[in-house]
Amino acid sequence: MTSSPEMPAPISTVEFQSDPQSNSPALTVLPNAPDCPPSKHAVEMRPPHAESLRGSPRLDSDPAAAGTANAASGKRKRKLPPEEAKSLRRSPRFSTPQLGKEKSSPQKKMLMSHAKGDLGVGLSNGRYGALELRRSPRLSSSNGNENMDINVLQGKITSKRVHRKEKNSKVISTSIKLSNSSVEQHFDVETMSRSSTCGIDDAKYMRWSSEAITSPSWDENCRTSSNSFGLPELDDKLLKKKYRMSNSSTKIIMDSESTPSFIGDPIPDDEAQKRWGWRYELKEKKCKDKMFKINEGEEDEIIANVKCHYAQAEIGNCIFSLGDCALIEGEGEQNHVGKIIEFFETTDGQKYFRVQWFYRIQDTVVQDEGGFHDKRRLFYSSIMNDNLIDCIVGKANVTQITPRVGWKLASISPSDFYYDMEYCVEYSTFRNIPTDNPVKTNELSTPTVLESLSTDASTITKNLPSFEINKTELALLDLFSGCGGMSTGLCLGAKASSVNLVTRWAVDSDKSASESLKLNHPGTHVRNESAEDFLELLKEWEKLCKRYGISAAERTFSIRSNCSGAKKQVSSEVQGTAAGAFEVSKFVDICFGDPNETGKRGLHLKVHWKGCSASKNSWEPVKSLSNCKERIRDFVRKGMKSKILPVPGEVDVVCGGPPCQGISGYNRFRNSTSPLDDERNRQIVIFMDIVKFLKPRYVLMENVVDILRFDQGSLGRYALSRLVHMNYQAKLGIIAAGCYGLPQFRLRVFLWGAHPSEVIPQFPLPTHDVIVRYWPPAEFERLVVAYDEDQPRDELEKAIVIQDAISDLPDVANSETRDEMPYRKPPETEFQRYIRSTKYEMTGSRSYGTTEKRPLLYDHRPYRLFEDDYLRVCQIPKRKGANFRDLPGLIVGANNVVRRHPTENPILLPSGKPLIPDYCFTYEQGKSKRPFARLWWDENLPTALTFPSCHNQVVLHPEQDRVLTVREFARLQGFPDYYRFYGTVKERYCQIGNAVAVPVARALGYALGLAYRKLSGNEPLMTLPPKFSHSTCLQLSNNQPDGNTD
Repeated sequence: MTSSPEMPAPISTVEFQSDPQSNSPALTVLPNAPDCPPSKHAVEMRPPHAESLRGSPRLDSDPAAAGTANAASGKRKRKLPPEEAKSLRRSPRFSTPQLGKEKSSPQKKMLMSHAKGDLGVGLSNGRYGALELRRSPRLSSSNGNENMDINVLQGKITSKRVHRKEKNSKVISTSIKLSNSSVEQHFDVETMSRSSTCGIDDAKYMRWSSEAITSPSWDENCRTSSNSFGLPELDDKLLKKKYRMSNSSTKIIMDSESTPSFIGDPIPDDEAQKRWGWRYELKEKKCKDKMFKINEGEEDEIIANVKCHYAQAEIGNCIFSLGDCALIEGEGEQNHVGKIIEFFETTDGQKYFRVQWFYRIQDTVVQDEGGFHDKRRLFYSSIMNDNLIDCIVGKANVTQITPRVGWKLASISPSDFYYDMEYCVEYSTFRNIPTDNPVKTNELSTPTVLESLSTDASTITKNLPSFEINKTELALLDLFSGCGGMSTGLCLGAKASSVNLVTRWAVDSDKSASESLKLNHPGTHVRNESAEDFLELLKEWEKLCKRYGISAAERTFSIRSNCSGAKKQVSSEVQGTAAGAFEVSKFVDICFGDPNETGKRGLHLKVHWKGCSASKNSWEPVKSLSNCKERIRDFVRKGMKSKILPVPGEVDVVCGGPPCQGISGYNRFRNSTSPLDDERNRQIVIFMDIVKFLKPRYVLMENVVDILRFDQGSLGRYALSRLVHMNYQAKLGIIAAGCYGLPQFRLRVFLWGAHPSEVIPQFPLPTHDVIVRYWPPAEFERLVVAYDEDQPRDELEKAIVIQDAISDLPDVANSETRDEMPYRKPPETEFQRYIRSTKYEMTGSRSYGTTEKRPLLYDHRPYRLFEDDYLRVCQIPKRKGANFRDLPGLIVGANNVVRRHPTENPILLPSGKPLIPDYCFTYEQGKSKRPFARLWWDENLPTALTFPSCHNQVVLHPEQDRVLTVREFARLQGFPDYYRFYGTVKERYCQIGNAVAVPVARALGYALGLAYRKLSGNEPLMTLPPKFSHSTCLQLSNNQPDGNTD
């Protein structure tokens, strides 16, 4: 691979070019006969993309090492033989930006500094073998008339094809039932073997992957489980019969002597040139160059030597017209589906059609994680290309329906397929079909049919939330909330876009983190429990609300209870202070689980006993409180009024970062081949189950990049698949925290979800240059939120470094124990002025008061080092790059391996232990420079972790003999100085390290606010206001958002 050229001095960028020798040849596959037995091997094509590609930085890394890492992380399947050489149509399955190695593309840039060089891209081994697939430029238009810019077509033209070895296939008899006949017609078709020269290296190209060797099965959480195959949200009747396209689709019956032909006279030249002028302009331009194909052999090959256009074609026993939907020859057992938008003949007599493709869920980034979706569901796309008309194998009826969250599809007969969303390659986006798409004026086969949906009134009322229009306040539920970084940032950002988003509920199993959130958000209902128990509690609470809610008061029967006289045998602790029987005064809390640790899980109420103090409150099972219905009713009604728990329709936003211990790169015992089998990763399933139950307007899930790395990214694909299966719009993006004004890189994955009635939020473009530390898997690098090469970025600010963030903080010693202290110095940078802002300045809410007392600095204390480590740290020079290698008594070999000096005695500490501990020589095989390493003022961190270990991290203060303090860590994560933390020092570090960086969440919250106000566009990215990252809400209030999008 070629080296990246040097960057101009004024702008820190990473520029890279593809290696000409690594260009993947285009794939050409010949067609199966119409009823060839389904192939067990299908190919995933690379996605199309614009001529001006979005830039992604390339890191200095060893290509071989990267390849090995990627290969090792994948789940290996048995190698499959190459598919039979057949001339198949160019399929829509080139949409997944996650497979293989990217094809050579125009130069791409992203504003990333200090990362000059090439990215070592490994072969995508594992589930899909080891083929290197190309990415075809996206040359199709989605505006209906396809007015194509001829200049776009001036790019590099390749003519490489893959030649496969000769292979025979035998066709079995297939039963076809035609739509216009009740008689089943049987016919046999036999294909001829074809031969070609094998010219590819199997080690370099991905083999055909098996898609249907065995049908996967799924459980109620849409996870692969057993041999039974279930569709969780479909009508049960659909599971009892096998769907057949017998009443609506037409399979072509080919006579041995029949050939596809056009019908009627050609479309008049003036009309054809009006409708497809771009093609005739292309013909004129390319004829001069004696070239009749653009990107020959590519997925997006365009035929330039057009002679004339036609309105109809006859293929076998079927007549096709423009606008018809067709079944088109597929590589495997399934044919593809597309809409015919052109019939044309070339100057050499070849007959072509242009197709606009539909995607199946398996054709998208979701891949095999979409096995529980309805097989009839398609996704609209704007991807088009040219194919010979003999690739058409039948007609298809496709129906557009309106997506409904919570509705169950009963039937779309007489249609074979339906679609309700568009799939876009950019950021793996599933979204509502734009109102200006061509389908609006040219229905595919039948109009939208709402009668196809189950319209049982009770079902609709039960399953669909009723959203208020222009609500004055949006309610947020923060799952796996930790200390509240994600919800805090979202609310701050939404407020900056004039939307009042409020964190009403938060859930986390960590007690100290829950206390920190409660300390900073006293109005939030914070629950310290597991997400599983919270989900069960929500279900039980909904039942209680239906039973004891306001409507229950109108029931004709009365609640016969005498709670004032209710007696209850209670725990021995309470019995020890009374006579053994107590009267229920009221219920003060509710939970699901086993709070008394009896081994019996269930719904419990916390009882305040009459005449007893709150310390004697106890958890009692609801089943034992059957004679206290009146008290339960009072508790439920009071809880409904204060909304202690959400019910479906009350939550506007669900956000959260399901714990990632099972896949984190810092976990040595992770299951890298089947991460969903690890209980530590089950929280993603629970997160989606809660979304399914509450049906919020918006969903935002965060996780580590490893969610896209292990097991071919199955966890990320699963999460996206669940949202789409629930009919939510969804998109994936990868964001670097440093791009939004922080002195750490911290790459994280974000998944947006939006109810069909809402606009899906965009991803905010970077505001700052960033120092690249590491990068996501090569197959997902196009998900990184970044600037395109041709986009203006004059306003991009320089990267924030350590000095910008913490230089104003007072000196503290390793032994510091104070939780608060004065600042002593004024702020020295824009970042410091912003981070010191008061809560009123940050939020603009007068409820926090417009003036505050003299501000104090909280949590500026370090984790205290043990005596031996402290003495070692004191010996580390106070200069850039200093680490344990600067200590006496060691030597560094030619291979960068450090070892003790062979002729010198080790220097000992007063404790008798060596000054340089043994783990310094064994960590990373003795090649690491991180043990006892100092940060420096002009650097940043790769990622702020959950504990500042000086043994294997660069966490020493540049000029003080200690690790960074809790407050310094908090600043690296963007927490305002007014934000306090609860718990031990070690617990506070952990809370901060697990949190979502506040500036990133704030930028996403701003995008959320614009989407809610319907100020977002259909573009995947948006531009934040100038100086957004370090401007408070009050400072931004004079510049109200105008929906500026990129």
